[in-house]
Amino acid sequence: MIVGDHQRKIRPKVVYDILLKESDEQHPMSTYEIIDKLKERGISAERKTLYEDIKLLNAYGYEVLSERGRTNYYYVVDRSFDIAELRILTDAVEAARFVTAKKSAVLQKKLMELAGKSGKESLGAEHLRFDVVKLKNENIFYNVDTLDACISAGKKCSFLYFDYDFEGRRRYRKDMQPYVVSPVQMLFEDNNYYLLAISEHPGVTAYRVDRMDKVTMEADDAERGDVADISEFRKQVFSMYGGEAVNVELECDESYVNVIVDKFGFGVTMLKLDDSTVRIKVRVQLSPTFFGWLATGGGKIKIAAPAEAAEKYREHLTRCMP
Repeated sequence: MIVGDHQRKIRPKVVYDILLKESDEQHPMSTYEIIDKLKERGISAERKTLYEDIKLLNAYGYEVLSERGRTNYYYVVDRSFDIAELRILTDAVEAARFVTAKKSAVLQKKLMELAGKSGKESLGAEHLRFDVVKLKNENIFYNVDTLDACISAGKKCSFLYFDYDFEGRRRYRKDMQPYVVSPVQMLFEDNNYYLLAISEHPGVTAYRVDRMDKVTMEADDAERGDVADISEFRKQVFSMYGGEAVNVELECDESYVNVIVDKFGFGVTMLKLDDSTVRIKVRVQLSPTFFGWLATGGGKIKIAAPAEAAEKYREHLTRCMP
């Protein structure tokens, strides 16, 4: 039970929290319902004190509307997010494979609490669920929090890095010796969360945040690298696999332009060659991931120039054959 001055100071905030989560225009709450909810949280209140709390909330811009009758009813309409925005956010959480199933449920519940009673019912109703393979690292939030703190403080970080074997067990790299890097930025790419960092390798290295364990802030100051254009880096590495960066010209069927825009953005130079063929100039890293992406076109996209890049693609395809 919260008592004395502490109760008086915190009660208006709790009243607003109750109304934010439990009420809306279709579901106003009576004075007695709010008092009962306060009691469940260990706070006592009377009609007069509740009226004063709501008056105080309105005076400070926390708009609480009321309906007058034999007993007053109160509700909150103005919310930070509308239902459509919360629907997008809850679906995004569910679709994010790096957020575990357990963490997804926690996040979605918190988001639904921002919607009010009607909105909560709508968001909780059955709707299309994504067939997403969820990863299993329950430390993902801790990893993100620690890495963000390292970036903000300008400190190096250390972590163990692992892969999975055929039985789904963790196999730690470097004989369980920690990686020590200078974190630069975190980014979401291709349904995974990555840390871009400066390590012993030249340039920038990308690490999967869900493949990290025992993430720790180090005392040493981080090195400052030249990462002037992260978006260009993202385009080149194609889901974080490195390779030789080169300028290439691609030719594709015009029906494939949407795929090109999804991958490279709207700043790509395109030239229409005939009624159905488009030529695109981009800078990429020649890597197995890039070649694999080309192969998903099923012949609708090919490397037109330079000849060396096309030859490396042919060699890659030959290696993939039995």
